[in-house]
Amino acid sequence: QVQLVESGGDLVQAGGSLRLSCVVSGSIFSFNTMGWYRQAPGKQRELVATINSAGSRTSADSVKGRFTISRDNAKNTVYLQMNSLKPEDTAVYYCYLRNGLVARPQDIYWGQGTQVTVSS
Repeated sequence: QVQLVESGGDLVQAGGSLRLSCVVSGSIFSFNTMGWYRQAPGKQRELVATINSAGSRTSADSVKGRFTISRDNAKNTVYLQMNSLKPEDTAVYYCYLRNGLVARPQDIYWGQGTQVTVSS
């Protein structure tokens, strides 16, 4: 069974920084994609950034230049370094795993979410 455990969410002032971490455990395929999504109140969940086991990254335009995703394959951990935070970054951030190359529904896993609140 695959589990994702996030940490690092907090209340921070605008312009501040936070680093989120997500530890993945269980049966993980050698090729996988880890990442972060977020969901603000009243809005749909949206992609923040992803990184696969080969190191290829994607990110939303709204976070480019401010957020950096990285991973430690030996620790099965993905990180999200968030700088220059804005109030509009306030959301619950969810860790994401696509286990393997093909995105079958049963290969998609989510963490429980961690709250990030940015005050103005």
